[in-house]
Amino acid sequence: MRVDIGNALASVADPGIERDALDALDERVAAAHETIAAGREDGEFGYASLNLPHRTDPEAIYAAVEPFEDPAAILTVGIGGSALGAATITAALSEDDEPGHFVLDNVDPEHTRQTLSTLPLSDTVVHVVSRSGTTAETLANFLVVREAMVDAGVDWTEQTVVTTGDSGPLRALADEHDLPALTVPEGVPGRFSALSAVGLVPAAIQGHDIEAVLAGGRDGAESLADSLFDCPAYAYGALAYALDQRGASIDVMMPYAESLEVFAEWFAQLWAESLGKDGEGQTPARALGATDQHSQLQLYRAGPHDKLVTLVREREREDVPIPETDVEDLAYLGGTGLGELLDAEFEATEASLAAAGVPNVRIELDRIDAAGIGRLLYDMEAATVLAGELADVDTFVQPAVEWGKRAARGLLGGGDFEEADAVADKTTLTVE
Repeated sequence: MRVDIGNALASVADPGIERDALDALDERVAAAHETIAAGREDGEFGYASLNLPHRTDPEAIYAAVEPFEDPAAILTVGIGGSALGAATITAALSEDDEPGHFVLDNVDPEHTRQTLSTLPLSDTVVHVVSRSGTTAETLANFLVVREAMVDAGVDWTEQTVVTTGDSGPLRALADEHDLPALTVPEGVPGRFSALSAVGLVPAAIQGHDIEAVLAGGRDGAESLADSLFDCPAYAYGALAYALDQRGASIDVMMPYAESLEVFAEWFAQLWAESLGKDGEGQTPARALGATDQHSQLQLYRAGPHDKLVTLVREREREDVPIPETDVEDLAYLGGTGLGELLDAEFEATEASLAAAGVPNVRIELDRIDAAGIGRLLYDMEAATVLAGELADVDTFVQPAVEWGKRAARGLLGGGDFEEADAVADKTTLTVE
């Protein structure tokens, strides 16, 4: 993976980072790397995430999904990190002739109803993911899915695989019904779990080489070094942190590949939930090139200079030729390809942002394949961990998320919640 931060230097961008400041920051990166390396060595909570490419056993995953040969569809029931990593990997790798991967990660009743009405339930494999086995949204959706399968005359126990903790209601259910079950790795927050069974089961069912995904992650692990100038992941994490401190409080993740659109969503959770602490944190925004050049680039280029724009593309792809045309104004397109046009759009956006003084970073993969997506996921996780070290926040916890979970459970009568009165007595100013 390659990361080019030249368009975020102060000589190009405002805000930008001066080269001498970058050199000074590199000393802090070296110290942070020591902390990260020690945390990995000791298997400390959170830091253990960066060991997953070496710890995850692909054979255990293949064995768990072996009963589900060539289904018509796969349905992941999870939320946040229990779903986004899996969706990112299958979106990047899926081919037209493979079973579709669907996700229930919200409890919008209309979406759940429509999804279930679309799926061939008799030939759909359900992957239920919850570390605790008590996640309200996941368990509620699974109960609905299970009832729909029973109503359709489908034996849900023959079509369900579980990934959960060593104990809890979901583990007990798997044991009771002898369901194939995998374990959420210890010491790994959900949003960092893509390179484990949490994220790899649907890809394995589709027949993808999950060992190659893990190999891409191992390449990322081996690239970690004590200097941002020697490590793409650290270059990105350090640069994003430095620009946030200088006023670029928004990080726009803009891949130039439809297959990476879900990756931008995965990154948004990873970045926001990890770094949004103690008044710190860059707000992630999602965009898609070239589509959002026509919907958002005006703001990025001519609006407030509070953004870092991250442009992601693959260097090699199979192209689709553009036919010749007799229309004079379109003649320049004939004989080229859609890929050439997409590359031109990418480079034009990059140059446009630089000309306007908007900091931007280029991330390039050789290809969006199994190894490529494994490397991209790993490097963005490592970048997040480094940024958290530099910002001195507790990267691996999410107390604000837990507050909301407890509040929802309390409002449904599922437990005590001392701030429930504040929720019930919220100030209103309604206009009808």
